Amino acid sequence: MKFRRAILVSGSVILLLAAGVGQSSSGTDDLPAAPSALKQPKPAPQRPDPPAPQSPPSSAAPAAESKPAAQETQTPAQANAASSTQPPDQTDVSATIRRTVNEVNVVFTVTDKHGHYVRDMKKDDFNITDDNKPPEEIRSFHSETELPLRVGLLVDASNSVRDRFKFEQESAIEFLNQTIRPKYDQAFVVGFDVTPEVTQEFTDNTESLSRGVRSLRPGGGTAMYDALYFACRDKLLKAEQTGPMRRAVILLSDGDDNQSHVTREESIEMAQRAGVIVYTISTNLTGSRQNGDKVLERIADATGGRAFFPFQLNDVASAFAEIQEELRSQYALSYKPADFRSDGRYRTIAILAKDHKNFKVRSRHGYYAPAN
Repeated sequence: MKFRRAILVSGSVILLLAAGVGQSSSGTDDLPAAPSALKQPKPAPQRPDPPAPQSPPSSAAPAAESKPAAQETQTPAQANAASSTQPPDQTDVSATIRRTVNEVNVVFTVTDKHGHYVRDMKKDDFNITDDNKPPEEIRSFHSETELPLRVGLLVDASNSVRDRFKFEQESAIEFLNQTIRPKYDQAFVVGFDVTPEVTQEFTDNTESLSRGVRSLRPGGGTAMYDALYFACRDKLLKAEQTGPMRRAVILLSDGDDNQSHVTREESIEMAQRAGVIVYTISTNLTGSRQNGDKVLERIADATGGRAFFPFQLNDVASAFAEIQEELRSQYALSYKPADFRSDGRYRTIAILAKDHKNFKVRSRHGYYAPAN
């Protein structure tokens, strides 16, 4: 399965806030690809079968046969964009349907000065601010040790990781075997070089996930941002949801990107909108931080995740083990912001532990309000 980008509805971003404000998978077909994704060349249309000799050629037939599958579920706004000859920023989006829910959901972890997880804190142990103001109402607070997981494993399959690829595959398989609980959690596997490729769809079957990881083959350039954007928008945000769950991506890469059509910040923004925590594991084993490591750290920090920098191959397995422990050591908070406006603006989140100066709270730093 190759990565396909949806049509950009307008020059401005028109997105439902699926996890920052009211987690819901409804209306995700309205989510456009990032503006820079328009730079990607369109695939050549399939050649239609020649018409029968007794019938005149039909000009509509090629268009119908080469129509991309992604257009079959278009919203009215997307259909307008596809047929209009105007530039994207002039497209009529009046038919787009949006729903605003002013409730913010945040998943976070707490560690002490030794880095150990603190799992027994209560709602009143925290100070919370949204856009520098206390919430109008705390609607729920509880420990998230048992919520179902929806995990995307993104494995860099470019030439730059070829020499250590097999060990990384085996470490990823061990992580999935230890983390995914049958009939409860689900995961999918994506390998990426120039394009992302799903080698295993969502499943709770660890044998199938293992085969998906082992089927990956290194080669080609690197489009890491495209892969992250795709995993968040087209897989995790659209995953079937019957109740609360945690969405996470494990990104195994050297952090270098030379082929993406979306930018680093666009991929981060999509992760934030989808409510996805991104954990990154660097495959740079040089003993010193590389430029790609800074990129991986930025992605993890912006989404409330954590970046790991192994110094030797055995440390990769340790990083996976730490991620597994963190996924079982989280808190979930739901609140109604004060002075909330549906203006599309980025709003900051800050969570601090009261009376525990040595405790570190790690969460995403903010979210995008829906736009009217």
